[in-house]
Amino acid sequence: MDGSGGDSGSMATPVQKKAHEAWRIYKYYLDKTTPHSTYRWIGTLLVFLIYCLRVFSIHGFYIISYALGIYLLNLLIGFLSPLVDPELDASDGGASLPTRGSDEFKPFIRRLPEFKFWYSVTKAFCIAFLMTFFSVFDVPVFWPILLCYWVVLFVLTMRRQISHMIKHKYIPFSIGKQKYSGRRSSASGGASRAD
Repeated sequence: MDGSGGDSGSMATPVQKKAHEAWRIYKYYLDKTTPHSTYRWIGTLLVFLIYCLRVFSIHGFYIISYALGIYLLNLLIGFLSPLVDPELDASDGGASLPTRGSDEFKPFIRRLPEFKFWYSVTKAFCIAFLMTFFSVFDVPVFWPILLCYWVVLFVLTMRRQISHMIKHKYIPFSIGKQKYSGRRSSASGGASRAD
């Protein structure tokens, strides 16, 4: 009756407090890695190499590698796809990719941003690595068949994605700043001043 009944539900146990503190520290350091994409991807490459070394040394867990490959292919499709698909959103009149040279420039916005792509890839490799320590996941399969099937799936999916890019004229990578030559703009600027 003194109004303290609502506070008992919000009291956290010491274990919950420690877990929350550990999660907060983890998120702090994860956020600090955001501007360092090169070092993040180098770390992911090291995790990938450790995973490959583990699978190669124990000659097993190929089904885990296959599932990991399918998941990574799904992430790659999200990374290469625009946020708004021009085929699905053509009638909406909302933000879309420019289709003609006279259209206004609209930057390419990914369906899956680079940081989330990196985080998901790294997390997937870590989970797959941990799964290699449990024999229940070591299903005996003929790995060359899985590899061939994955390569065919990758080729077909990438062919469809690249044809989509060509059809809608977008490139999901920024190679650098676009440079303009000074002569062309100064020659046209000089002609307009003379008028």
